[in-house]
Amino acid sequence: MSLTKTVTEDKIEIVGQFKGVQVRTATIIKENGVELTRSFSRKVINPGDDTTGESTEVQAICSTVHTSEVVAAYAAYVASQSEED
Repeated sequence: MSLTKTVTEDKIEIVGQFKGVQVRTATIIKENGVELTRSFSRKVINPGDDTTGESTEVQAICSTVHTSEVVAAYAAYVASQSEED
């Protein structure tokens, strides 16, 4: 009996006005090569977030879509939401 666990980023999407990078991670458990279970988790990387712990692929996407203009617009939006509270 051989159990294996594989964790992979299986979907990377750019979503919303401020180009949030949504990353879906799949965790797959197999026994003797037969898949027993698969589960998913998601996270969103917003403009200006630290990406040093992300994969090189996610870092490259973020550096492409999170331009200085997008980061500034997102920061202004977040600040305007704080003022409303």
